[in-house]
Amino acid sequence: MNGQANIINGKLYAEKILANLEQEITLLKEQNKRIPTLAIILVGEDPASHIYVRNKLRAASRIGMNAFQVNLPVEIPNNQLLEEINKLNYNSDISGIIVQLPLPNHIDQANILLAIKPEKDVDGFHPLNVGYLHSSSLKNQNEKQGFVPCTALGCLYLIKQVEPNLSGKNVVIIGRSNIVGKPLSALLLREDCTITICHSKTQNLNLISSKADIVISAIGNPLKLTADYFNKNSIVIDVGITKLPHSNKIVGDVDFENVVGKVKHITPVPGGVGPMTVAFLLHNTFKSCI
Repeated sequence: MNGQANIINGKLYAEKILANLEQEITLLKEQNKRIPTLAIILVGEDPASHIYVRNKLRAASRIGMNAFQVNLPVEIPNNQLLEEINKLNYNSDISGIIVQLPLPNHIDQANILLAIKPEKDVDGFHPLNVGYLHSSSLKNQNEKQGFVPCTALGCLYLIKQVEPNLSGKNVVIIGRSNIVGKPLSALLLREDCTITICHSKTQNLNLISSKADIVISAIGNPLKLTADYFNKNSIVIDVGITKLPHSNKIVGDVDFENVVGKVKHITPVPGGVGPMTVAFLLHNTFKSCI
């Protein structure tokens, strides 16, 4: 198999989504309508978080969307962080709010995410939005009803670019987080897939994943998944992203160089799921405004 022809270029697809959003925002401006505005709360000085926020702000600026960050000290108490969220909740100029994760250990993360108004929760982490996503009665859910976590949306989008009809497909999701694994399982159930969720306690993982049509890995274990975890017809979506120690090289959960020529389709790291996460964050923010 041609190893290059089967690479799913997330950066290219993200650019298409952003270009479409830019056109939509330009139209809003021409009509003198409300422009989407994203507020990003950043607690502390975690270097990775600052990079992620900078990437989001840069992408928003490129497409004409309003976005700004609220920098808060690492030692901020829970009640003061809640006050900052409430200011944004009741500011009618703000259409979307996210709190950059992870938060410092002394912060009650669940309580903080609960505090964001569901209609401004463009990360899709509020329990009401989670409930909308997992409701079995909402297979044909109105697109405007609730928000879906951005990384999960990005994964589904990439899968459907290479396999539009997912009905009946066997999918293995490695990772059970609220950010990727669980929401993605709900999205794929809507597509009539058969879902197996694996995790760190799963035994004989390679025997399970190698039989799947689609494998999505979100475990943050660099280069763990070798060729024997897949088959020649596998569609592989690698959500993991790790900077190797003593190196500037960024890798995913999948041993890409040794797997790329042995599967049907695969996302690279970087340049796969990462750009899609940012694109769908801005997609959700646009949706929160209209």
